[in-house]
Amino acid sequence: MDAYILGCLRTPRTKARENGSLTALSPAELVAGLTREFKQPLESTGALMLGCVGQVGAQGGNLALQSKLHARLPEHCTAMTLNHFCASGLSSIGLAANAVALGQYRQVIAGGVECMSQVPFMADKAHYYQDPSLPVDERYIPVALSADILATKEGVSCEELNAATLRSHQRAAQSEPYQASLKPVRDNGRVLAERDECIRAETTLESLSAMPPGFEAMAKPFAEILQERRIEYRHSIANAPPMVDGAALGLIAGVAHKSQARARILGWLDSAASAADSLTGGMAAMEALLQQQGLTLKDIDRIEFMEAFAVAPVLFERRYGVDPEKVNVSGGHLAKGHPMGATGAVLLSTLCDVLEQDGGTLGLVVATGAGGVGSAMLVERMQ
Repeated sequence: MDAYILGCLRTPRTKARENGSLTALSPAELVAGLTREFKQPLESTGALMLGCVGQVGAQGGNLALQSKLHARLPEHCTAMTLNHFCASGLSSIGLAANAVALGQYRQVIAGGVECMSQVPFMADKAHYYQDPSLPVDERYIPVALSADILATKEGVSCEELNAATLRSHQRAAQSEPYQASLKPVRDNGRVLAERDECIRAETTLESLSAMPPGFEAMAKPFAEILQERRIEYRHSIANAPPMVDGAALGLIAGVAHKSQARARILGWLDSAASAADSLTGGMAAMEALLQQQGLTLKDIDRIEFMEAFAVAPVLFERRYGVDPEKVNVSGGHLAKGHPMGATGAVLLSTLCDVLEQDGGTLGLVVATGAGGVGSAMLVERMQ
């Protein structure tokens, strides 16, 4: 695939709360500010493709178009907003790679944004969340409940969940060498945020073990669905990625810009798994992509695997025997937070950082989401 990453940037991830660090900016303004951090000229940008899950209120009305206007991107630049749940940011960059490889555009800005302080989880109140016309085993289940169902089904213990969570925080606390793509957020020259806010360096196994399961109360509206499934509540609040505000963008261009690129996109694809096993969609996409590329996980130098609840990284290592020293070396979402529509692009920017810092060549991003959605992307660092 002749698609290259000229730049890949992310904002800090800040706590999604009233009067949080980024609430002074609209999601469109947050994206616009990040576009201004690209060193490359943007006059030839043909499209802005933006992932966002909560497309209502501050994030409704084609958020990509609003972002384009705030960023003063060229008039001819088209803008589209994509909802592929928590794989949205990576899928958007994949579609951008397709577009430049086909010669549709010279360059595309793609990624995602989610400001969960302004648009909370499930704020769109979609009919899908409680659709009685679907078969019970195909209905929507919130990811927190899916995580406990999967942990129960696969026999993942609380101890394993806590160990994965602790490692994420420990690595995140030591992640300073891997922050080349992180850009402070400013408003009229004032710095609003310059670091990820949810990392808890003081986390211990003892403190994690003391926390009770956190999501049983969420089950009541989904009782009809859950009665068909065995579920033991094992994930605590600490075993879940914090809700945050944040954005990430990639500047994607064709072969004519190869000499300026950080990395080449070798391939990507979206895939899906059972809606009941919604946190396995990313692994399904990864398997298909590696087979397509004739590679195995042993060939990959660094992996950014989305920590969508602690059960996901535990199963990833258990199922594939992957070397943990290759995975999320600067910590993951359990420590840093999960800005849903931005997550895939956040992971890609982090992957570029860790490949460059550690001298790796091949990198893999794996993103997953509710309903069984998943996405994976393989990149090669430019030497």
